[in-house]
Amino acid sequence: MNKKKICFIVSSPLTVKALLLENIKALSTEFEVYLVANFKNEEQINISPDLTDIFHVQIERKINLIKDLQALNKLRKVLKEQSFHAIHTVTPKAGLIGMLAGKIAKTKVRTHIFTGQVWYTKTGLMKALLMNLDRFLVSLSTNILVDGQSQRKFLISKKVITEHNSKVLGKGSISGVNINKFRPNINSRERYRAEQKYSQDEVVFLFLGRINRDKGVIELARAFSKLQQEIPHVKLLLIGFDEEKLVPQILSIVGDPNFKFYGSTNEPELLLQIGDVLCLPSHREGFGTTVIEGSLLGLPIICSDTYGLMETIIDDQTGFRHPVHDVESIYVQMKKLATDPQLRTKMGEAGRRYVLENFTAAQISGEWLQYYRDLLK
Repeated sequence: MNKKKICFIVSSPLTVKALLLENIKALSTEFEVYLVANFKNEEQINISPDLTDIFHVQIERKINLIKDLQALNKLRKVLKEQSFHAIHTVTPKAGLIGMLAGKIAKTKVRTHIFTGQVWYTKTGLMKALLMNLDRFLVSLSTNILVDGQSQRKFLISKKVITEHNSKVLGKGSISGVNINKFRPNINSRERYRAEQKYSQDEVVFLFLGRINRDKGVIELARAFSKLQQEIPHVKLLLIGFDEEKLVPQILSIVGDPNFKFYGSTNEPELLLQIGDVLCLPSHREGFGTTVIEGSLLGLPIICSDTYGLMETIIDDQTGFRHPVHDVESIYVQMKKLATDPQLRTKMGEAGRRYVLENFTAAQISGEWLQYYRDLLK
């Protein structure tokens, strides 16, 4: 009996590497799984042994009308020729082009998953335009997934989706966390702390992610600046790509020697072990994958109360939640954790249990497999 065919559509193969490998592996046990992406090198082409085949379509992240129309036409041809039983889009641009191409090609099952909204912090005409593009995307789909309940409620309140045309798989998260990869390791902790010249009695507040204003890194720096004036043994470590060239500004706020910028990494499971507290003061977030990764490693969390982070922690149990932009609240929470090692341990252990119960990669990929069993039976 021939297996039914599912095709994922993304702009960048990096999305697959970061979010979809476990889901593709699970789905490949019962379906043929294909991938459409904007491949740029050989390493990206060999991204997963579980894919039946791949197709290169130049879907750009930014708006470019000519290239977008070319991508739409090429993708339409691929979908028509391959006769996939289902397509599944991830990220806004791939979603819009993928859903439109799927509608034209008459692909029967067309699923898009929302993982965050670029328009959340926008204003005026640009916000209205981007919101309406998301509504148009939804109208082209047959099924909508959202990677968290708080994000789903937010999108329903903005009339982007409805109660009836959308759902969350499991407790949320697009991919969960690999419990074999994100495992507390005292040797890794000691090695990487030694490389950064952190002593064992210093408390390291760590941020991991794209460094931009929407991630709340300026507020984090200001809160830490106040904290270090009262507590000398605290450090701030930022790990990630400096998208908006903010590191010089952060350095001017915090100053040497308590601030370090590591840069990008492909090994978050190792570098997160440096920290004593994980901070994510985002202005907007789809689902805080970094938060559940940190919790699985036993780190207490300080994060904002933006909609995408609401289910990633239990407030006052696995970490602290603060209002978006609230520097004073961040400072107060940092001080509590900096001065109470027993509280750090207690919250870290509770966070690890919470993730193991709700957000493991095996749990989430199992939900995806069941989702497609039900859709394509």
